[in-house]
Amino acid sequence: MLAIAERVLGQDSRGDTLIWHKPVGRVVEEFQAIACSAEDGITLPPAKQNVPISLDKPGERWCRDCLALLRH
Repeated sequence: MLAIAERVLGQDSRGDTLIWHKPVGRVVEEFQAIACSAEDGITLPPAKQNVPISLDKPGERWCRDCLALLRH
């Protein structure tokens, strides 16, 4: 599934987390809309990547709302 990553900085000794979102439409003025929000998105988005729905990499997960949309 094509997805874009949101990097959430870890607190204290915990590492960063990549949260994968389903992109919606094209990048407009360095902003990528995401399926889970009508208002939020990713600014200066990284390149879209093919990401498996079943993630098993430490420190990575799907956005719960985007994943629910993908499964319907």
